[in-house]
Amino acid sequence: MKLTRAGFVPLAVLIVALVLSACGRPSAPGTGEKPRDTFVLGLGSEPDTLNPVLGYAPDGGSLLFDGLVTRNADLTLKPALAERLPEATGTTVTFTLRQGVKFHDGTPLTSADVAYTYQAVLDAKNNSTIRGDYTAIESVEATDPATVVFHLKYPYAPILQRATLGVVPRHLLDGQSLEKAAFNTKPVGTGPYRFVSWTPGDKIVLEANPQYWGGTPAIKRLVMAYAADDNVRATRMAAGEFDATELPPKAAARFDGQAGLTVYQAPSADYRGVMFPLEAPVTGDRAVRRALGLGLDRQAMVDTILAGAGRPAFGPIAPDTTWHNPAVDGSPTPDQAGATRLLEEAGWKPGPDGIRRKDGRPASFTLMYPAGDSLRKELALAFTSDAKKLGVDVRLAGLDWDAIVPRMAKDALVMGYGTPFDPDYTNFELFHSSFSGQGFFNPGHYKVPEVDALLEKGREQSDPSARKQAYDAFQQRIHDDAVWAYLVYLKHVYVVRGTWTGITPGVEAHEHATAGLFRNLAEWKPGP
Repeated sequence: MKLTRAGFVPLAVLIVALVLSACGRPSAPGTGEKPRDTFVLGLGSEPDTLNPVLGYAPDGGSLLFDGLVTRNADLTLKPALAERLPEATGTTVTFTLRQGVKFHDGTPLTSADVAYTYQAVLDAKNNSTIRGDYTAIESVEATDPATVVFHLKYPYAPILQRATLGVVPRHLLDGQSLEKAAFNTKPVGTGPYRFVSWTPGDKIVLEANPQYWGGTPAIKRLVMAYAADDNVRATRMAAGEFDATELPPKAAARFDGQAGLTVYQAPSADYRGVMFPLEAPVTGDRAVRRALGLGLDRQAMVDTILAGAGRPAFGPIAPDTTWHNPAVDGSPTPDQAGATRLLEEAGWKPGPDGIRRKDGRPASFTLMYPAGDSLRKELALAFTSDAKKLGVDVRLAGLDWDAIVPRMAKDALVMGYGTPFDPDYTNFELFHSSFSGQGFFNPGHYKVPEVDALLEKGREQSDPSARKQAYDAFQQRIHDDAVWAYLVYLKHVYVVRGTWTGITPGVEAHEHATAGLFRNLAEWKPGP
């Protein structure tokens, strides 16, 4: 749901209160003007840790850390800390490290650091909330200073995709309780930027790493300023406080055509949908959930709320990806007759106030959304309007994350997830019964042995056709059970000030802060 991973960690609480002056553009001494080598990003969500072992940017979205591999804009993998991409067809995968890489404190990178990083994720006492993503790993062995060997429990097709995890320095963390380590807020990596300071609720300041193996970035000082409220970010972008920001499509529209500004739209596998609590009254009734899914006008949501920057959504695996099952796609326009028929057949009859009832219980439930997220608010309003036409009463609650988290087992929530990398990503945690009720993992308490088996088969099979068959069946089953009401897939929209070379939009995952358009910011150079 937030920056710390693609919906995967006990994710950081969004901090809305901002000290505007503290987030302003840094000034050159005595001039009152911003130094030209400083760049200010306006981001919507703030991480709760900067330690990759605990879930910070495991998919390669950090400018502080490098993984063994990284991604091109077209999602193909390329070496990063690894010298080359290894073969990954069996249960042993061997990486040879790039020579001459150093951590920000000057310590040379060795295979012991890589082995420690993955072992620390797998160590239960560290309570890493991304541990479930790496359970295919039996052990990691540093056979010599430049060679690290992964021993797998079974051939795991996405193992190279998982190697984007940032590598941490063993000498600064070994033997500590990682949950309390000072490293979590003052990290040391090998990335193109090194840590300067963090003012919680305000900003993180980084500076270019002059010894970076990939070359020193042109942007020498990077300020990541946090503003959870979309309107605040838009206002501050217009005021010149930000050099770039991420915005919902409608909020970004005001910047189209403005001199000195460029609006970028990036395709994504990032969806928004309504998560239903399956053990709660009303939303626990599959007929209600299926009827709501049929009655939604998804195309209107795309046209009006997204200003056309997206597409209707019907499941958790995006169209135009290898793993999408088109059989789950429905009509982007509402089928109110079909929805009404489902409700009638299930015993939900209209009451005198227009709200349906069954056994004396009204078809009524609460739908939560994060208060500062204007896009989710508008989607919630549209969902409520479509539900009302079916005789279902949906009460909206705009809350902060502290208030939302304890209510997810009983109240519905507008959530966001999605990744283009591999179907094992996110879906295992969201729908496998072993993750039921673990924070943002499977918050609706979905527990179906058949689905568990399909997810396990998809994870453990190496044959692409067998994996495709498993994930097709998985998508069909959760569609039939209407576990979520999927609404839209987004295009991620950014506003950038000035002219830059090196900007390469690509297909993005849910987490698009520094993992999206800004993922290669170290390669941006001022244009003419």
